[in-house]
Amino acid sequence: MSNPSPQPGERVELFVRARTDAGTKRVHVRTKLDGEPVFTEARVDRVAGDETWWRVEVEVGSTEFGYRFLLDTPTGNRWLTGAGIASRDVPDTGDFTLTTHPAPPAWAADAVVYQIFPDRFARSARQSDTLPDWATPAAWDDPVPWGTPGALQQIYGGDLWGVLDRLDHIRGLGANVLYLTPFFPARSNHRYDATTFDRVDPLLGGDQALRALTAEAHRRGMRVIGDLTLNHSGDGHEWFRRGQAEPDSAEAGFYYFDGADRGRYASFCGVDTLPKFDHASAELRARLYEGAGSVVARYPRDFGLDGWRIDVAQSAGRYGTQDRNAEVARATRATLNAAAPDTLLLAEHQHDASASLRGDGWQGTMAYAGFTRPVWGWLADAPLTEFWGVPGPIPDYGGAELVSVMRDFAALLPWRSYTHNLTLLDSHDTQRFRSMAGRERQHLGVALLFTLPGLPMVFAGDEVGVEGVHLEDGRRPFPWDPARWDQETHRVYRDLIALRRGYRALREGGLRWLHCAADTVLFERWLPEETLLVQVDRASHAPIAAPVAAHSLTGGPDLRPGEPMPADGPAFHVWRVERP
Repeated sequence: MSNPSPQPGERVELFVRARTDAGTKRVHVRTKLDGEPVFTEARVDRVAGDETWWRVEVEVGSTEFGYRFLLDTPTGNRWLTGAGIASRDVPDTGDFTLTTHPAPPAWAADAVVYQIFPDRFARSARQSDTLPDWATPAAWDDPVPWGTPGALQQIYGGDLWGVLDRLDHIRGLGANVLYLTPFFPARSNHRYDATTFDRVDPLLGGDQALRALTAEAHRRGMRVIGDLTLNHSGDGHEWFRRGQAEPDSAEAGFYYFDGADRGRYASFCGVDTLPKFDHASAELRARLYEGAGSVVARYPRDFGLDGWRIDVAQSAGRYGTQDRNAEVARATRATLNAAAPDTLLLAEHQHDASASLRGDGWQGTMAYAGFTRPVWGWLADAPLTEFWGVPGPIPDYGGAELVSVMRDFAALLPWRSYTHNLTLLDSHDTQRFRSMAGRERQHLGVALLFTLPGLPMVFAGDEVGVEGVHLEDGRRPFPWDPARWDQETHRVYRDLIALRRGYRALREGGLRWLHCAADTVLFERWLPEETLLVQVDRASHAPIAAPVAAHSLTGGPDLRPGEPMPADGPAFHVWRVERP
C-alpha cells in the first residue's frame, strides 16, 4: 500500500504480487461503499523476474477501510485476504484493513524497547536505607524468595537514579525506548497496587528522579514510557481508603463496594489487595484518564513521559454486564493526543486483542498471543505446565504451526496496529525465556524478535543471560559485574539490534513467509528498495534450494539461486537480496 495511515477520502494505491507462472489473468480489489461491495480492476504494474505486480488505486471511504483481492486464475477464482488464499467464500474478519484514526508517533517505527523493573535494575548512591514498614530489605545478590509469603515485599533497592546512571548500557545495547514498570508509591515491589498516583515513589527517587531521567534520556535521543493501571488500585490507595470509610464520598463511587458491607468489593482476579475501579464514575474518569487534570495527561506534560503502557487493559472498564473497555481506550487516547501528541499508547493484553486495535484507542498491545506464545511453542525446551492460567503443557509446535498462529492473529489487525504491537520473548510477568528454551534457542528467539514486524522489547537482563523459572524468579536483580555475563548472548543482542537499525526493511518492510517445516522457517522482509531473507533453524533439517541470490549479513555463506541453503541447527541467518 502507498500509505498505511491515510485520511478519510484519500486515494491510496494497493499492490498485489503473484508468481508469473501461476497464470493469474485478472485481479480485482473488493472494497465497500456504505456497506455495499465495490469491485475495482487492477492493472499490471511491472514484471520483475518470476513475479508480476498488480496495482490498483482506491478511495478510502470509511474510518476502518477493509479490502480483499479476487484473483482470476487458471483453476478458478481465489480470494486473497489477510488470512491467506481461499478458493471459497470466507468471512470479512480476515480482510486487510486500513485505519484513518491518527497514527502513532513517527519515532515508534524505530523503537527498540527496554523494559525495566525499577527495584531490580540498578541501585544508585542516592538510595536511602530507610524502608517503609511493609518492606523487607534484600542485598543485591540475595536470591529472589519466589513463591514464599512476603516475596512481593522484598526490596532490593533499585531506583530511577540507578536507571539514569546506567543509560550508557542501554544505549550501547541499541535500545532507544525505556519502559518502566510502575513508579508510584505502593506496598509491593511490583507497585501495581498503587497507594497514590499523585507522586513518584520516594523509594525510587521521587519526582526529581523521574524528571531527571526523562530529561537525560531525551538528551541522548531516547524515550521513556510509564506503566499505569486503569483497572484497579491498591487497597492502600487514598481513594479506596476514603471510599471505604465514607459511603457518601465521591471516592465511594470509584469502586464496586458490596452495599453496606464495605469489606466486600470487586477486585482484580479475586486479589483483595487490588480493588477494581468502577468507570461509571465521571469523577474517577476525570482524575484518572479524561482531560488535562488526569494522571494520564499530567506525567507526559509535567514529567516528560513519552507515553504509557496500560496494565491489564483487557479488563479495564469491564465488570459483569458492564463493558466500558472501548470507551476507556478511546478516552485515554484522546487525553494523550491533547496533552502530548507525540506520545505512544500501548496496552497489556494476554489474549486476542483484535477488537481493541482498530486504531481509535490503544496503538498496540503486548503481543503475547500473536508472538510470545507461538515462539514458546516452537522453541521452549523445558517442560511447561501452564501459560497464564491455561492448564496443561505449552503446545508443541513445528514451524508450520508457529507461522499459522502468527498469521491467524496478524490477519485480524490493521497492518499499522500489527507493526506497533510490542513483540517480546518474556517480561516481568513470565518466567525468563532462557530458562525454558536454553541458551542456543534463546538466540533463535532473539533472531525472530528483531527481524519480524513489531516493536521488539527486551526485558532487562535477558541480554546478559539472566534466568528465572517463575515470574517472580525472573525478576532477579541485574548482575552488573560483566564477569557474570554471557558475553556471547550480549553480542547476539547487540548485533541483531544493530542489524535492525541498519536495514529499514526489518523495521518497516512487508512480511512474506516463504517456507516452514518442523525445524525451520524462512521469510522475507520487503521494501521496494531493499529485501532481506531470514532463516531460523530449530535443528538440522533437509536443505532447501535458495530462491534468489543474496549476500549474508550474519557471517554465513552467500546464496546462489537453486543451490542448497544452510541446513544445520540450531542457527539463524540473514541475507540481503542482490538486486539485478
